[in-house]
Amino acid sequence: MKPIGNIFIKNIAQIVTCEGNKAKRGAQEMNAIGVIEGPAAIIARDGIVTYVGGMAGVSEEETRGCHEVDASGCCILPGFVDSHTHLVFGGYREDEFQWRLAGDSYMSIMERGGGIASTMRATRNATLEELTASGRSHLDAMLRQGVTTVEAKSGYGMDLETEIRQLEAVAELERTHPISLYSTFMGAHDTPPEYKGKEMEFIHFLLDKVMPVVKERNLAECCDIFTEKGVFDHEQTRVLLNGAKKMGFAVKMHADEIVPFGGAEVAAELGCLSADHLLQISDKGIAAMADSNTVATVLPCTAFSLKAEYAPARKMIDAGCAVAMASDLNPGSCFSSSVPLMIALATIYMNMTVEEAITALTINGAAAIGRADQVGSIQVGKQADMAIIRFPSYKFLSYHFGMNLVRDTIKSGVRYPVI
Repeated sequence: MKPIGNIFIKNIAQIVTCEGNKAKRGAQEMNAIGVIEGPAAIIARDGIVTYVGGMAGVSEEETRGCHEVDASGCCILPGFVDSHTHLVFGGYREDEFQWRLAGDSYMSIMERGGGIASTMRATRNATLEELTASGRSHLDAMLRQGVTTVEAKSGYGMDLETEIRQLEAVAELERTHPISLYSTFMGAHDTPPEYKGKEMEFIHFLLDKVMPVVKERNLAECCDIFTEKGVFDHEQTRVLLNGAKKMGFAVKMHADEIVPFGGAEVAAELGCLSADHLLQISDKGIAAMADSNTVATVLPCTAFSLKAEYAPARKMIDAGCAVAMASDLNPGSCFSSSVPLMIALATIYMNMTVEEAITALTINGAAAIGRADQVGSIQVGKQADMAIIRFPSYKFLSYHFGMNLVRDTIKSGVRYPVI
Protein backbone atom coordinates (compact mmCIF):
# COMPACT_ATOMS: atom_id res chain seq x y z
CA MET A 1 0.00 0.00 0.00
CA LYS A 2 1.20 3.51 -0.76
CA PRO A 3 2.25 5.68 2.20
CA ILE A 4 -0.55 7.79 3.73
CA GLY A 5 0.22 10.30 6.44
CA ASN A 6 -0.99 12.69 9.09
CA ILE A 7 0.68 16.08 8.69
CA PHE A 8 0.57 19.56 10.23
CA ILE A 9 2.17 22.26 8.09
CA LYS A 10 2.58 25.46 10.09
CA ASN A 11 3.69 29.08 9.66
CA ILE A 12 2.90 29.05 5.94
CA ALA A 13 3.54 32.43 4.32
CA GLN A 14 0.91 31.90 1.62
CA ILE A 15 -1.49 29.16 0.52
CA VAL A 16 -2.83 28.91 -3.03
CA THR A 17 -5.95 26.74 -2.83
CA CYS A 18 -7.33 26.63 -6.43
CA GLU A 19 -10.49 25.49 -4.66
CA GLY A 20 -13.17 23.78 -6.72
CA ASN A 21 -14.35 20.43 -8.01
CA LYS A 22 -14.50 21.12 -11.72
CA ALA A 23 -12.50 22.87 -14.42
CA LYS A 24 -12.20 26.65 -14.27
CA ARG A 25 -13.22 28.35 -17.51
CA GLY A 26 -12.18 31.69 -18.97
CA ALA A 27 -9.92 34.41 -17.60
CA GLN A 28 -11.98 35.38 -14.57
CA GLU A 29 -12.22 31.86 -13.14
CA MET A 30 -8.69 30.81 -14.11
CA ASN A 31 -7.19 33.87 -12.40
CA ALA A 32 -9.16 33.26 -9.19
CA ILE A 33 -6.67 30.92 -7.52
CA GLY A 34 -7.78 31.45 -3.90
CA VAL A 35 -4.88 32.98 -1.97
CA ILE A 36 -4.69 32.75 1.84
CA GLU A 37 -2.01 34.98 3.36
CA GLY A 38 -0.14 33.68 6.39
CA PRO A 39 0.70 32.83 8.96
CA ALA A 40 -1.43 29.89 7.88
CA ALA A 41 -1.67 26.15 8.39
CA ILE A 42 -2.81 22.94 6.73
CA ILE A 43 -3.70 19.73 8.55
CA ALA A 44 -4.27 16.34 6.95
CA ARG A 45 -5.21 13.00 8.47
CA ASP A 46 -5.05 9.65 6.70
CA GLY A 47 -3.89 11.51 3.60
CA ILE A 48 -6.96 13.77 3.42
CA VAL A 49 -7.02 17.52 4.13
CA THR A 50 -8.98 18.36 7.31
CA TYR A 51 -8.05 22.02 7.85
CA VAL A 52 -6.92 24.96 5.67
CA GLY A 53 -6.71 28.42 7.21
CA GLY A 54 -4.96 30.69 9.68
CA MET A 55 -2.64 29.49 12.43
CA ALA A 56 -4.96 31.05 14.98
CA GLY A 57 -7.64 28.51 14.09
CA VAL A 58 -5.49 25.45 14.87
CA SER A 59 -6.03 23.55 18.11
CA GLU A 60 -3.51 21.27 19.81
CA GLU A 61 -5.97 18.39 19.62
CA GLU A 62 -6.26 18.68 15.84
CA THR A 63 -2.50 18.34 15.37
CA ARG A 64 -1.88 15.53 17.87
CA GLY A 65 -0.04 12.65 16.23
CA CYS A 66 0.76 14.65 13.07
CA HIS A 67 4.16 14.96 11.46
CA GLU A 68 5.00 18.66 11.88
CA VAL A 69 6.49 20.69 9.04
CA ASP A 70 7.54 24.33 9.41
CA ALA A 71 6.85 26.26 6.19
CA SER A 72 8.03 29.68 7.39
CA GLY A 73 8.73 31.92 4.41
CA CYS A 74 7.20 29.41 2.00
CA CYS A 75 4.19 29.29 -0.32
CA ILE A 76 2.15 26.11 -0.70
CA LEU A 77 0.25 25.17 -3.85
CA PRO A 78 -1.77 22.11 -4.86
CA GLY A 79 0.36 19.27 -6.14
CA PHE A 80 0.79 19.66 -9.88
CA VAL A 81 -1.19 17.37 -12.18
CA ASP A 82 0.61 16.34 -15.38
CA SER A 83 -2.38 15.26 -17.43
CA HIS A 84 -0.61 14.20 -20.66
CA THR A 85 2.50 11.99 -20.72
CA HIS A 86 3.86 9.04 -22.65
CA LEU A 87 5.65 7.87 -19.53
CA VAL A 88 6.48 4.26 -20.42
CA PHE A 89 8.60 3.61 -23.49
CA GLY A 90 11.68 1.83 -24.78
CA GLY A 91 14.75 3.49 -26.24
CA TYR A 92 15.55 7.10 -27.01
CA ARG A 93 15.64 9.30 -30.12
CA GLU A 94 18.50 11.70 -29.47
CA ASP A 95 19.64 11.60 -33.10
CA GLU A 96 16.22 12.71 -34.30
CA PHE A 97 16.41 15.77 -32.08
CA GLN A 98 19.60 16.79 -33.87
CA TRP A 99 17.89 16.20 -37.23
CA ARG A 100 15.11 18.56 -36.20
CA LEU A 101 17.64 21.17 -35.15
CA ALA A 102 19.12 20.84 -38.62
CA GLY A 103 15.73 21.62 -40.15
CA ASP A 104 14.00 18.28 -40.69
CA SER A 105 10.26 18.37 -39.95
CA TYR A 106 8.54 16.04 -37.50
CA MET A 107 6.44 14.55 -40.31
CA SER A 108 9.46 14.01 -42.59
CA ILE A 109 11.24 12.13 -39.81
CA MET A 110 8.15 9.93 -39.40
CA GLU A 111 8.10 9.25 -43.14
CA ARG A 112 11.71 7.96 -43.09
CA GLY A 113 11.00 5.43 -40.32
CA GLY A 114 11.72 7.61 -37.32
CA GLY A 115 9.30 9.17 -34.90
CA ILE A 116 6.73 6.95 -33.24
CA ALA A 117 7.72 3.95 -35.41
CA SER A 118 11.25 4.08 -34.01
CA THR A 119 10.03 4.00 -30.42
CA MET A 120 7.56 1.25 -31.34
CA ARG A 121 10.42 -1.01 -32.36
CA ALA A 122 12.38 -0.30 -29.15
CA THR A 123 9.32 -0.70 -26.93
CA ARG A 124 8.32 -4.00 -28.52
CA ASN A 125 11.81 -5.27 -27.61
CA ALA A 126 11.72 -3.95 -24.01
CA THR A 127 10.88 -6.15 -21.03
CA LEU A 128 8.28 -5.29 -18.41
CA GLU A 129 11.09 -4.72 -15.91
CA GLU A 130 12.88 -2.33 -18.24
CA LEU A 131 9.72 -0.34 -18.96
CA THR A 132 8.86 -0.12 -15.27
CA ALA A 133 12.37 0.99 -14.27
CA SER A 134 12.43 3.69 -16.93
CA GLY A 135 9.01 4.97 -15.93
CA ARG A 136 10.01 5.02 -12.26
CA SER A 137 13.02 7.24 -12.97
CA HIS A 138 10.80 9.77 -14.76
CA LEU A 139 8.28 9.74 -11.90
CA ASP A 140 11.07 10.33 -9.39
CA ALA A 141 12.06 13.47 -11.30
CA MET A 142 8.43 14.62 -11.45
CA LEU A 143 7.95 14.14 -7.70
CA ARG A 144 10.92 16.42 -7.07
CA GLN A 145 9.12 19.12 -9.08
CA GLY A 146 5.93 19.00 -7.02
CA VAL A 147 3.99 16.71 -9.38
CA THR A 148 1.65 14.38 -7.49
CA THR A 149 -0.67 13.00 -10.21
CA VAL A 150 0.36 11.86 -13.70
CA GLU A 151 -1.53 10.54 -16.71
CA ALA A 152 0.41 7.76 -18.49
CA LYS A 153 -0.40 6.53 -22.00
CA SER A 154 0.46 3.36 -23.83
CA GLY A 155 0.78 3.60 -27.60
CA TYR A 156 4.30 2.50 -28.45
CA GLY A 157 3.38 -1.11 -29.11
CA MET A 158 0.33 -0.89 -31.36
CA ASP A 159 -0.07 -4.64 -30.94
CA LEU A 160 -1.70 -6.71 -28.23
CA GLU A 161 1.39 -7.94 -26.41
CA THR A 162 3.29 -4.65 -26.14
CA GLU A 163 0.29 -2.46 -25.37
CA ILE A 164 -0.60 -4.78 -22.48
CA ARG A 165 3.03 -4.79 -21.30
CA GLN A 166 3.14 -0.97 -21.27
CA LEU A 167 -0.10 -0.79 -19.30
CA GLU A 168 1.16 -3.45 -16.89
CA ALA A 169 4.18 -1.24 -16.25
CA VAL A 170 1.87 1.69 -15.52
CA ALA A 171 -0.15 -0.49 -13.14
CA GLU A 172 2.99 -1.59 -11.30
CA LEU A 173 4.10 2.04 -10.95
CA GLU A 174 0.66 3.00 -9.66
CA ARG A 175 0.99 0.31 -7.00
CA THR A 176 4.53 1.15 -5.92
CA HIS A 177 5.34 4.81 -6.61
CA PRO A 178 4.07 7.68 -4.44
CA ILE A 179 2.67 9.56 -7.43
CA SER A 180 -0.90 8.67 -8.44
CA LEU A 181 -1.23 7.48 -12.03
CA TYR A 182 -4.14 7.69 -14.46
CA SER A 183 -3.78 5.09 -17.21
CA THR A 184 -4.74 5.77 -20.83
CA PHE A 185 -4.80 3.23 -23.66
CA MET A 186 -3.43 4.79 -26.85
CA GLY A 187 -3.03 1.92 -29.27
CA ALA A 188 -4.09 4.35 -32.02
CA HIS A 189 -0.93 6.43 -31.70
CA ASP A 190 0.03 5.60 -35.27
CA THR A 191 -0.59 2.78 -37.73
CA PRO A 192 1.98 -0.03 -37.32
CA PRO A 193 3.79 -1.27 -40.44
CA GLU A 194 1.65 -4.40 -40.69
CA TYR A 195 -1.49 -2.25 -41.06
CA LYS A 196 -0.21 0.60 -43.24
CA GLY A 197 -2.91 1.59 -45.71
CA LYS A 198 -5.46 -0.39 -43.69
CA GLU A 199 -6.15 2.14 -40.93
CA MET A 200 -9.81 1.24 -40.39
CA GLU A 201 -8.90 -2.43 -40.18
CA PHE A 202 -6.37 -1.49 -37.49
CA ILE A 203 -9.04 0.47 -35.58
CA HIS A 204 -11.26 -2.61 -35.56
CA PHE A 205 -8.32 -4.77 -34.46
CA LEU A 206 -7.91 -2.49 -31.44
CA LEU A 207 -11.63 -2.55 -30.68
CA ASP A 208 -12.07 -6.29 -31.17
CA LYS A 209 -8.79 -7.81 -29.97
CA VAL A 210 -6.90 -5.41 -27.71
CA MET A 211 -9.32 -3.18 -25.82
CA PRO A 212 -11.47 -6.04 -24.46
CA VAL A 213 -8.32 -7.43 -22.79
CA VAL A 214 -7.41 -3.99 -21.46
CA LYS A 215 -10.91 -3.61 -20.04
CA GLU A 216 -11.13 -7.11 -18.60
CA ARG A 217 -7.82 -6.62 -16.77
CA ASN A 218 -8.72 -3.07 -15.72
CA LEU A 219 -5.48 -1.70 -17.16
CA ALA A 220 -6.77 1.67 -18.41
CA GLU A 221 -9.45 4.21 -17.60
CA CYS A 222 -9.30 6.14 -20.85
CA CYS A 223 -8.76 5.75 -24.61
CA ASP A 224 -6.83 8.27 -26.72
CA ILE A 225 -6.14 8.64 -30.47
CA PHE A 226 -3.81 10.75 -32.62
CA THR A 227 -6.26 12.53 -34.92
CA GLU A 228 -4.08 14.19 -37.54
CA LYS A 229 -3.61 14.42 -41.30
CA GLY A 230 -1.75 11.32 -42.39
CA VAL A 231 -2.46 9.48 -39.13
CA PHE A 232 -6.15 8.94 -38.21
CA ASP A 233 -9.05 10.85 -39.75
CA HIS A 234 -12.37 11.94 -38.24
CA GLU A 235 -14.27 8.81 -39.26
CA GLN A 236 -11.65 6.50 -37.77
CA THR A 237 -11.60 8.64 -34.62
CA ARG A 238 -15.38 8.44 -34.22
CA VAL A 239 -15.41 4.66 -34.70
CA LEU A 240 -12.67 4.09 -32.11
CA LEU A 241 -13.84 6.54 -29.46
CA ASN A 242 -17.53 5.70 -29.74
CA GLY A 243 -16.58 2.05 -29.41
CA ALA A 244 -14.38 2.88 -26.42
CA LYS A 245 -17.23 4.72 -24.71
CA LYS A 246 -19.51 1.71 -25.18
CA MET A 247 -16.89 -0.37 -23.35
CA GLY A 248 -16.86 2.10 -20.47
CA PHE A 249 -13.69 4.03 -21.25
CA ALA A 250 -13.43 7.80 -20.95
CA VAL A 251 -12.01 9.33 -24.15
CA LYS A 252 -9.36 11.85 -25.15
CA MET A 253 -7.80 13.09 -28.39
CA HIS A 254 -4.52 14.39 -29.73
CA ALA A 255 -5.93 17.14 -31.96
CA ASP A 256 -4.85 19.87 -34.38
CA GLU A 257 -1.14 19.56 -33.66
CA ILE A 258 0.53 19.65 -37.07
CA VAL A 259 -2.09 21.16 -39.39
CA PRO A 260 -5.62 22.55 -38.91
CA PHE A 261 -7.70 19.37 -39.02
CA GLY A 262 -10.92 20.06 -37.14
CA GLY A 263 -9.95 17.77 -34.30
CA ALA A 264 -11.12 20.13 -31.56
CA GLU A 265 -14.63 20.12 -33.01
CA VAL A 266 -14.70 16.32 -33.05
CA ALA A 267 -13.42 16.20 -29.45
CA ALA A 268 -16.21 18.51 -28.31
CA GLU A 269 -18.77 16.50 -30.28
CA LEU A 270 -17.66 13.23 -28.71
CA GLY A 271 -17.54 14.59 -25.17
CA CYS A 272 -13.84 13.97 -24.72
CA LEU A 273 -12.30 14.69 -21.33
CA SER A 274 -9.70 16.73 -23.18
CA ALA A 275 -8.32 17.63 -26.57
CA ASP A 276 -4.55 18.03 -26.43
CA HIS A 277 -1.87 19.92 -28.39
CA LEU A 278 -4.18 22.33 -30.34
CA LEU A 279 -1.36 24.32 -31.96
CA GLN A 280 -3.46 24.64 -35.13
CA ILE A 281 -6.92 24.92 -33.58
CA SER A 282 -9.38 26.99 -35.61
CA ASP A 283 -11.73 29.71 -34.37
CA LYS A 284 -14.56 27.24 -34.91
CA GLY A 285 -12.71 24.69 -32.81
CA ILE A 286 -12.15 27.20 -30.02
CA ALA A 287 -15.86 28.05 -30.01
CA ALA A 288 -16.78 24.35 -29.90
CA MET A 289 -14.43 23.74 -26.98
CA ALA A 290 -15.77 26.78 -25.11
CA ASP A 291 -19.32 25.44 -25.48
CA SER A 292 -18.38 21.96 -24.26
CA ASN A 293 -17.01 20.33 -21.14
CA THR A 294 -13.88 19.25 -22.99
CA VAL A 295 -10.67 20.65 -21.49
CA ALA A 296 -8.20 22.26 -23.90
CA THR A 297 -4.78 20.93 -22.90
CA VAL A 298 -1.74 22.84 -24.13
CA LEU A 299 1.72 21.25 -24.26
CA PRO A 300 4.20 24.14 -24.48
CA CYS A 301 7.37 22.05 -24.05
CA THR A 302 6.51 20.09 -27.20
CA ALA A 303 6.03 23.25 -29.26
CA PHE A 304 9.34 24.53 -27.85
CA SER A 305 11.12 21.27 -28.74
CA LEU A 306 9.68 21.25 -32.27
CA LYS A 307 10.36 24.98 -32.75
CA ALA A 308 6.66 25.32 -33.59
CA GLU A 309 4.17 28.03 -32.83
CA TYR A 310 2.51 27.68 -29.44
CA ALA A 311 -1.12 26.78 -28.94
CA PRO A 312 -3.23 29.97 -28.72
CA ALA A 313 -3.86 29.69 -25.00
CA ARG A 314 -4.68 33.37 -24.56
CA LYS A 315 -7.30 33.21 -27.28
CA MET A 316 -8.80 30.03 -25.88
CA ILE A 317 -8.99 31.38 -22.33
CA ASP A 318 -10.53 34.66 -23.46
CA ALA A 319 -13.13 32.69 -25.44
CA GLY A 320 -14.17 30.86 -22.27
CA CYS A 321 -12.33 27.56 -22.65
CA ALA A 322 -11.05 25.55 -19.71
CA VAL A 323 -7.31 25.31 -20.40
CA ALA A 324 -4.99 22.76 -18.81
CA MET A 325 -1.24 22.40 -19.30
CA ALA A 326 0.90 19.26 -19.33
CA SER A 327 4.40 18.12 -20.23
CA ASP A 328 3.83 15.55 -23.01
CA LEU A 329 6.92 13.71 -21.76
CA ASN A 330 7.94 11.30 -24.53
CA PRO A 331 11.17 10.09 -26.16
CA GLY A 332 10.71 12.01 -29.40
CA SER A 333 8.99 15.37 -29.64
CA CYS A 334 9.43 16.29 -25.94
CA PHE A 335 11.94 14.49 -23.77
CA SER A 336 11.20 16.69 -20.77
CA SER A 337 8.79 16.85 -17.84
CA SER A 338 9.99 20.24 -16.63
CA VAL A 339 7.37 22.15 -14.66
CA PRO A 340 9.58 25.28 -14.49
CA LEU A 341 9.97 25.27 -18.28
CA MET A 342 6.22 24.86 -18.79
CA ILE A 343 5.46 27.83 -16.54
CA ALA A 344 8.13 29.98 -18.20
CA LEU A 345 6.86 29.24 -21.71
CA ALA A 346 3.23 29.76 -20.70
CA THR A 347 3.81 33.12 -19.05
CA ILE A 348 6.53 34.56 -21.30
CA TYR A 349 5.54 33.27 -24.73
CA MET A 350 1.89 32.18 -24.52
CA ASN A 351 0.58 35.31 -22.77
CA MET A 352 -0.89 33.39 -19.85
CA THR A 353 -0.82 34.96 -16.41
CA VAL A 354 1.01 33.05 -13.70
CA GLU A 355 -2.38 32.51 -12.04
CA GLU A 356 -3.74 30.94 -15.24
CA ALA A 357 -0.65 28.73 -15.53
CA ILE A 358 -1.14 27.52 -11.95
CA THR A 359 -4.81 26.76 -12.62
CA ALA A 360 -3.84 24.92 -15.81
CA LEU A 361 -1.37 22.73 -13.89
CA THR A 362 -3.66 21.98 -10.94
CA ILE A 363 -7.45 21.91 -10.94
CA ASN A 364 -7.79 22.04 -14.74
CA GLY A 365 -5.19 19.32 -15.16
CA ALA A 366 -7.20 17.24 -12.70
CA ALA A 367 -10.38 17.89 -14.70
CA ALA A 368 -8.60 16.75 -17.87
CA ILE A 369 -8.35 13.27 -16.34
CA GLY A 370 -11.70 13.30 -14.55
CA ARG A 371 -10.23 13.70 -11.06
CA ALA A 372 -11.12 17.27 -10.13
CA ASP A 373 -13.22 15.98 -7.24
CA GLN A 374 -10.16 14.28 -5.70
CA VAL A 375 -7.05 16.33 -6.49
CA GLY A 376 -5.96 19.63 -8.04
CA SER A 377 -6.81 21.91 -5.10
CA ILE A 378 -6.11 22.32 -1.41
CA GLN A 379 -9.43 21.97 0.37
CA VAL A 380 -11.04 19.93 3.11
CA GLY A 381 -11.96 16.46 1.92
CA LYS A 382 -9.44 16.22 -0.92
CA GLN A 383 -6.17 14.31 -1.06
CA ALA A 384 -3.36 16.08 0.79
CA ASP A 385 -1.24 16.61 -2.33
CA MET A 386 0.84 19.79 -2.22
CA ALA A 387 4.02 21.50 -3.36
CA ILE A 388 5.90 23.68 -0.89
CA ILE A 389 7.99 26.28 -2.70
CA ARG A 390 10.89 28.01 -0.98
CA PHE A 391 9.66 31.55 -1.56
CA PRO A 392 6.80 33.43 0.13
CA SER A 393 4.68 33.99 -2.99
CA TYR A 394 3.44 31.94 -5.94
CA LYS A 395 4.60 34.77 -8.21
CA PHE A 396 8.17 33.50 -7.87
CA LEU A 397 7.17 30.56 -10.10
CA SER A 398 7.30 32.82 -13.14
CA TYR A 399 9.71 35.46 -11.79
CA HIS A 400 12.51 33.01 -10.84
CA PHE A 401 12.02 31.27 -14.16
CA GLY A 402 13.47 27.97 -15.23
CA MET A 403 14.34 26.93 -11.68
CA ASN A 404 12.81 24.18 -9.58
CA LEU A 405 11.53 26.08 -6.54
CA VAL A 406 10.00 23.07 -4.77
CA ARG A 407 11.36 22.49 -1.24
CA ASP A 408 9.05 19.60 -0.35
CA THR A 409 6.40 17.60 -2.15
CA ILE A 410 3.51 16.39 0.01
CA LYS A 411 1.72 13.34 -1.37
CA SER A 412 -1.26 11.89 0.53
CA GLY A 413 -0.01 13.63 3.67
CA VAL A 414 3.53 12.24 3.41
CA ARG A 415 6.49 14.60 3.06
CA TYR A 416 9.10 14.04 0.32
CA PRO A 417 11.91 16.60 0.85
CA VAL A 418 13.57 17.97 -2.29
CA ILE A 419 16.25 20.24 -0.87
